[in-house]
Amino acid sequence: MQIELERPTEETRIQRLKALTTGTHDTLDKRIMRAEPFASRERYALFLEVQHHFHADVAPLFADEDLNRRLPGLAERNRYEALRQDIVDLGGATEELNATTGPLTPAQALGWVYVAEGSNLGAAFLRKEAAKIGLSDDFGARHLAGHPDGRGLHWRNFVAAYNDLPLTEAEELEAAEGAKAAFRRVYALVDEIFG
Repeated sequence: MQIELERPTEETRIQRLKALTTGTHDTLDKRIMRAEPFASRERYALFLEVQHHFHADVAPLFADEDLNRRLPGLAERNRYEALRQDIVDLGGATEELNATTGPLTPAQALGWVYVAEGSNLGAAFLRKEAAKIGLSDDFGARHLAGHPDGRGLHWRNFVAAYNDLPLTEAEELEAAEGAKAAFRRVYALVDEIFG
């Protein structure tokens, strides 16, 4: 009798990126939950302010021609305008914000985009929390809504395109540094805005 051994599957680029950024990401998640952004609409408005700054940072990346060639359909994934409408829904003002990322290499930009798209996948949980304070896909929580084709499929399509990118090992590490910088940016915003 011959026994076939299971061959270990090679890690994908997204899996490697996730492994390299898990610590920074977990630290941010815990900080956001400590801020209790869904305890009230007032706290949620602060969360929207955090999101406004972050999405202003990544909006130019979603519009970038080179990134859209590399990740087709990226521009349609931008949630900045939905977020701005959420702020208006809650009576806030949406001043035009400039990106604060500074110049990024293409690989670093991919790291920032990974964080923004990953947050959309994680938004399923946040959307349920927002519903508890009377917010919905049509009022105040538009930017947390899933894609009409389904949040999971939308993420899998992004992952497939990301995994197919022709990146060197050094560029993958650069993307991870970009992702960590994006997570740290949001952490700093939470500290500043929630106090």
